[in-house]
Amino acid sequence: MKTILLRIVLVLFFAHTVSAQVKSNLELLDIFNMEYVSDPQISPDGTQIIYVRNFKDVMTDKNLSNLWIVNFDGTKSRPLTTGNQNDFYPRWSHDGKKIIFKSNMSDGKMKLYLMWMDTKETVPLANTPKSPGQVSWSKDDKQLAFTMFVPKSEKSIVKMPSKPEGAKWNKPPTYITKLNYRGDGQGYFKGGNTQIFTLSIDGGTPRQWTSTDFDHGAPVWSKDSRHLYFSANFNAEEALEPLNSELYKLSLSDGKVATLTDRYGPDSNPVLSPDGTKLAYTGFDDTYQGYQLTKAYVLDIASETSKLISDGFDRDIQNITWANSGKGIYFQFDDKGHTKIAYMNLNGNVNEKVKGLGGLSLGRPYNAAAYTVSKNDRFAYTLGSTEHPADLGTYGKNGTKRLTSLNDDLFAFRNLGKVEELWWDSSYDQRKIQGWVVTPPNFDPSKKYPMILEIHGGPFASYGSVYSAEIQAFAAAGYVVLYTNPRGSSGYGEEFGNLIHHDYPNHDYEDLMSGVDTVINKGYVDESNLFVTGGSGGGVLTAWIVGKTDRFKAAVVAKPVINWQSFVLYADGASFFSKYWFGKKPWEDPESYFKRSPLSYVANVKTPTMLLTGEEDYRTPIAESEQFYAALKLENVESAMVRIPGASHGIANKPSNLIAKIASVLAWFEKYKE
Repeated sequence: MKTILLRIVLVLFFAHTVSAQVKSNLELLDIFNMEYVSDPQISPDGTQIIYVRNFKDVMTDKNLSNLWIVNFDGTKSRPLTTGNQNDFYPRWSHDGKKIIFKSNMSDGKMKLYLMWMDTKETVPLANTPKSPGQVSWSKDDKQLAFTMFVPKSEKSIVKMPSKPEGAKWNKPPTYITKLNYRGDGQGYFKGGNTQIFTLSIDGGTPRQWTSTDFDHGAPVWSKDSRHLYFSANFNAEEALEPLNSELYKLSLSDGKVATLTDRYGPDSNPVLSPDGTKLAYTGFDDTYQGYQLTKAYVLDIASETSKLISDGFDRDIQNITWANSGKGIYFQFDDKGHTKIAYMNLNGNVNEKVKGLGGLSLGRPYNAAAYTVSKNDRFAYTLGSTEHPADLGTYGKNGTKRLTSLNDDLFAFRNLGKVEELWWDSSYDQRKIQGWVVTPPNFDPSKKYPMILEIHGGPFASYGSVYSAEIQAFAAAGYVVLYTNPRGSSGYGEEFGNLIHHDYPNHDYEDLMSGVDTVINKGYVDESNLFVTGGSGGGVLTAWIVGKTDRFKAAVVAKPVINWQSFVLYADGASFFSKYWFGKKPWEDPESYFKRSPLSYVANVKTPTMLLTGEEDYRTPIAESEQFYAALKLENVESAMVRIPGASHGIANKPSNLIAKIASVLAWFEKYKE
């Protein structure tokens, strides 16, 4: 809250001065002043919206958040919580009189809190040893159901002798027997699993209902509060079958669990219909494709029969919510770089409702958004655009409305680069490819500018028409920036996504180079000053590009895969990557693994190349970067390596890490720019 009050003071100051000043370009420290809305939760009656207001603290280098509330018409915007802490995950009770949320406000420990909306009185519900996961209200608002990790000691066959009294020995050796023993952003797993609990809103001790050796998904209450529905992968070979989950029903009378679905593939995210007779959920029949559309199904609970309702819809279904009529569902989907909300009836007919969602990916321009719906079909959503991070948007009978402008105080005196959507034909097969070109502030088309090609990761993901601090920082430094959705990107249908099936990163190259040529043909790019960078899958493609061409002056390969053989054996998903991205294990088809590895082209590289990765990245571990760095040095290529201490695959877990990444990229490019 101190940070927010400081910003208000700054607004008042700049209101007197900005009119007399020329706007300046964004600076890297401005990242600490950027705020955004997330997780908007509209009240059941549609009159109020609670949202998470995310901000940063420059002194502690932390990402922080408070809860704010505003009327649906935009009046009476005010904080529900304050302080340099993390308050998030607000959820209304069905009667709209209470909310639960998570916070570390009291002692730094993440707890579940209850707030009465009439008095704003707030109490912690339970002092659990671990933070509750996903939480849901019972239909009578008397109980909560949630998941929570329950530790389990894992026995080691390594027996150390007793140390002498007072001796200081190292920690005992870690004995590992599981395939999945570490996770990116989580570190090395401790023994245990997420189990299902219930808790009275009067507080007390949570009751544990499951005690299996498997993780359990978010519990959903039945209408009579006698059962919980959830998703889980209970297969004995669960580690080797990562996408084979089912829906289950847990009886709260006797603790028995019944199976509701039975097919090979993921069944997850169940949502109960208003009348309590059906579950809508997402999934697909697993065919081992690299990219498989997430579809919508409806299960009749009494007969335990399911129906696919989205068979004719060629986009991924996300974030299902039942319409209050019970005759259809609302859902979120990405479509050609734009995130939207649509309504689908139970026959699969689709009616688009809201456009312009986004803004949850502050660093890079990924499509990411959230929304909720009230009983009277009013929507609250994260409103995104290329000009600002997520603000709060609403949709109702009078159309859409923007309720917040969290960054107007900052952008009032900062220039942004202009973003233009582009389409071009790939030189490989003339397929249409989408991208966006960003020009520097105060752009003059008669001049020549250096250009950066910035490539997204995934690879089954998508960039879009949303704000990106990283892209805008590049533009502020005087670069034209091109970011794109080459083949394999989501949001263009299943066929487009699977153009890279067992072939990635081969023909993305032509898609990207054709985009570079399209921008060059506009006449304002200096062809002698082309640069390229990308992270994760974009790092793969950047390393691939410098092995294919020397048209770029310099490259920054961020958190890449360089050698697919080593990657699939120590990334946090060995069974997934080998099964879905290659079809065979590395020793069964070493030629294909190496042929698709950027390492196979290292002898061709002439481009000065920097490697950049977090030291605690377990998705594309830093050893991948180390391999390429050593190989480049052996080939006498100008190269450098930047290691971000304490950072996982999502480098920007601290604001300064995002700044460090951008500063490193720009420093490398400035070194070689003519």
